[in-house]
Amino acid sequence: MTPPDTRPPFLTLVHQCLGSFHPMERRVADFVIDFPGDMASYGASELARLAGVSNATVNRFIQRLGYQDYEEARRHVRAERESGSPLFLASRRAAADADRPAALLARASENLHKTLARLSEDEVDRMAAALLAARRIWVTGFRSSQSFATYFRWQIFQVKEDIQVVPPAGDTLGQYAASMTPRDVVVVFGLRRRPAGLREVVTQIVQSGAQVLYVTDEEIARHSAVTWHIHCHCASDSPLDDHSAVMAVCHLLAARVLALAGPQARERLSAIESRYDALHEL
Repeated sequence: MTPPDTRPPFLTLVHQCLGSFHPMERRVADFVIDFPGDMASYGASELARLAGVSNATVNRFIQRLGYQDYEEARRHVRAERESGSPLFLASRRAAADADRPAALLARASENLHKTLARLSEDEVDRMAAALLAARRIWVTGFRSSQSFATYFRWQIFQVKEDIQVVPPAGDTLGQYAASMTPRDVVVVFGLRRRPAGLREVVTQIVQSGAQVLYVTDEEIARHSAVTWHIHCHCASDSPLDDHSAVMAVCHLLAARVLALAGPQARERLSAIESRYDALHEL
């Protein structure tokens, strides 16, 4: 097994050496600082050409950072890019058009198609039926995933009141995991960049016996122990992931829960609307 890379991040090494670079090496440093992830695809000669320096200058730049050769540095950059760091996801080639409406629409459409094409109607109905029949639905997510957990809870709550986002502010997950039972469904959002211990969190939830719906981006391996694992394509040409497919999955599941609930859902929605009116909230 390959030992973990314990050296500082690539950009940290570059910034630490800024004061010691010769002028031409500094030109290389300035070039890679803006879009460090591009080094994963550039060869040494291409980087030299784009930065306007010689191959020998690129080699000296790399060695001054502590790498044996250019390929070692490129592997390090590639590993950081695969971790989902926004700085390393940005591309100089795509940056010019990444924020244009047409480009955003094309990327979102592609992500939606790749995500939803994997889901059959039967599978979606099984997930929706399980959510509707659950004793309680627990929803969790960390970092950016908490936003999707909160949104999903808000949508499902229109139909089913026994749904809770955990842990709330100030609490930890353990005390809620102890209350999960085989009659529950736990929805876990695990979009990048995930906390390091998320896999152990999912393992502990699975051990409760509850059915687990795991929603992640496409770069995490399928978790064989969960009941359902939905991979959402979140590819983007900018440093920020495109989460159109995640929102679509939330909407799809909520809509199917609403449809399967039938008259029960309409009664609850009517009751909610009457309270809005009575309280003059909307």
